[in-house]
Amino acid sequence: MRPRQWVYGSGVRWRVLAGLFLLSFITIVDRVCISAAKADMAAELRIPDLAFGMVFGAFALGYALFMIPAGWTADRWGTRRFLALIVALWSVFTLQTGLAGTVLLLVGVRFFFGAAESGAYPTAARAIYGWLPGAERGLALGLLNTGSRLGAAVGLPLVSIMIASFGWRRCFMALGAAGIAWATWWFWWYREDPASKTGVSAEELKWIRSGSAGPAVAVKSDWRALVSRDSAFLLAQYFACNFTFFLCFSWLLPYLRTRFGLDLRTASAYASIPLYCGALATWTGGLSVDAIYRRGQRTLSRRLPAMFGFSVAALALLAAAHSRSVTAFVGWFALTTFGVDFTLSPSWSASADLGGPQTGTLSAAMNMCGSIGAFASAIAFPWLLSATGNITAYFVVAATVDLAAVVMWARLRIETRNSKLEACKASLVGK
Repeated sequence: MRPRQWVYGSGVRWRVLAGLFLLSFITIVDRVCISAAKADMAAELRIPDLAFGMVFGAFALGYALFMIPAGWTADRWGTRRFLALIVALWSVFTLQTGLAGTVLLLVGVRFFFGAAESGAYPTAARAIYGWLPGAERGLALGLLNTGSRLGAAVGLPLVSIMIASFGWRRCFMALGAAGIAWATWWFWWYREDPASKTGVSAEELKWIRSGSAGPAVAVKSDWRALVSRDSAFLLAQYFACNFTFFLCFSWLLPYLRTRFGLDLRTASAYASIPLYCGALATWTGGLSVDAIYRRGQRTLSRRLPAMFGFSVAALALLAAAHSRSVTAFVGWFALTTFGVDFTLSPSWSASADLGGPQTGTLSAAMNMCGSIGAFASAIAFPWLLSATGNITAYFVVAATVDLAAVVMWARLRIETRNSKLEACKASLVGK
């Protein structure tokens, strides 16, 4: 019987993951705060719903446009300096959100906030590639995304209380200060190469180096290694994931308040339920990816959980569209969120498989397509709701896109692509 190698060792790699988990938590609290503050901000700044859709969309647009440059920079600079820099930058823009006085200024600030945040997950994924072997990456990437869902689930009611107690402006300022504190700690504590980090045992270093892990240091770029049919499928399916999910970060809470006549705290409590389901999905999805991987089925370990998740999401969306009570609606949308979030670990694991030492760049491209999906969601939801008078049209479109993602995953290959990547890596080493 093989030893459970992923359990033992000095455990420094899990402290790295804990730091990234905390970052993911902070990142999403910063991001969803505006959803909880939407009603107060719209009233004070006199912003109608369609214009506020542009505020939500500005973040997604900035996030999408700067995603690939950010991932490329992470691959070139390394994760220590770059992650500390961008966290400090977006924390400054979080502070500035609390100082905005006009809708135009707010749109601009949220655009640059999104631009600064664009490198967060690609850089974190690059750090995980450097610090954890393939057998642990599914769970690690799942836990990274669990931090984001818990950040949103806890953050919505938490910031709602802060807004009610101190006002929306002070809430943004407090969140900005928390991000600056994390950036300072990361730059002081983290090291690119596990071998240079105090406390890493020889046993743990050997385990980290197994399964194609490598230090998160600068590499030469070769775009040919990232261009393929399989990479295109990976990017497109992430558009579907975010088109469905972004409702949680934008219109879900305001929609619950308007449709069901709920106060802010009650609506926040309901809006957090899908996010808790998403946190459960990212964790269990990561476990399922690693469990199948350890049985020697690399492609199936990515493909099967993703196809399952998108299928569940599509069916639950159609049920949610016809729900009449807040309990039924939130229940079905929680199942939707569980489905799309179950696809996150296989998506990011496949990105590391296909990207290798250029994981930052490829995961950035994938996240960019997801951000385009989020931008489309932020604009499509209020437009379709205004045009039709109900949410059925949006939910049918989202379900159709999710079913298309099932087909993409059925045709996406990891094994063949990985062999090509190894040849490309060999050529880069020879240069």
